[in-house]
Amino acid sequence: MFDHEWLWPGFLAFVALILFFDLFVLHRKDHVISTREALFTVGGYVSLAMLFAASIFYFEGPQRGSEFLTGYLVEQALSLDNIFVIALIFAYFKVPQEAQYRVLFYGIVGAIVMRLSLIVPGVKLVDQFFWVGMILGVVLLISGYKMMTSDGDMADPGNSRVVKWLRSTGRVTEDYEGSKFLTRRNGVLFMTPLFLVLVTVEITDLVFAIDSIPAVLAISNDPFIVFSSNVFAIMGLRALFFVLSGMMREFRFLKHGLSLVLIFVGAKMIVAHWYKLPSELALGVVGVLILGSVLLSIFIKEEPDGEERTPEQVADMERRAHAGETDRA
Repeated sequence: MFDHEWLWPGFLAFVALILFFDLFVLHRKDHVISTREALFTVGGYVSLAMLFAASIFYFEGPQRGSEFLTGYLVEQALSLDNIFVIALIFAYFKVPQEAQYRVLFYGIVGAIVMRLSLIVPGVKLVDQFFWVGMILGVVLLISGYKMMTSDGDMADPGNSRVVKWLRSTGRVTEDYEGSKFLTRRNGVLFMTPLFLVLVTVEITDLVFAIDSIPAVLAISNDPFIVFSSNVFAIMGLRALFFVLSGMMREFRFLKHGLSLVLIFVGAKMIVAHWYKLPSELALGVVGVLILGSVLLSIFIKEEPDGEERTPEQVADMERRAHAGETDRA
């Protein structure tokens, strides 16, 4: 287990430096992110993650290196499902394209802080009480089953209790003001709709963290491995969003692959007290499940049964249906 006293502050400083460079140098001005720019950014973050993995393999050995890669792959794969949900949120709130990157950036910062506060105590609990790991394993089995059997429908993003409460304060402006989350009018501080979007994205990430954090805890009992693999995966999420948000419907078997990943790591966590599956084998199983679901989606096309709809069209239909229900009431 990593015990260098400089490791945690050094890694956090490294992450802060990357995020600062990303927002205040590379993306200092708000603009629409092109696919080429997004691909370049994704490539940069994946390269950093692979270099970091190589250093773990070199200094800590193949077991820790495999644990990091498996955790990174699991978190990255689960983030793919999160991308489509975020696309629906942006479409529902009609977020201007030039403001989307900033929302995702601060959403990622919030996700990193959230995981730091959950992972460290989570690892200690699993280490001290084996039954905690078994409970989390059962949670993952249930989550995997629910993902497998769900129809993919998403609740109305604007209908959450938090968003309703914020709107009820009367301190939310009607229109966006660039990429501002807060604005002053006649000396009074108001929230913009972009602030509601950020809150909704953070709530969504918290829901996804309930699955993703236990999934990585099932792979490693080292808090640094768990945290660093999570951080590297979610740092590239916002750039990956601009590459894949319009393609997620093409990967129709991805949901099944992700559900099997959750079921696999849940079962691994349950039996860990009696049998510890080799980390290299776990990495291979997770990789096969994810890659297999993507390849099946590419080679086995769904029979067209109607007009294909983008996330924006789906969200617009949900808004109209919700408005119709309100009128009837």
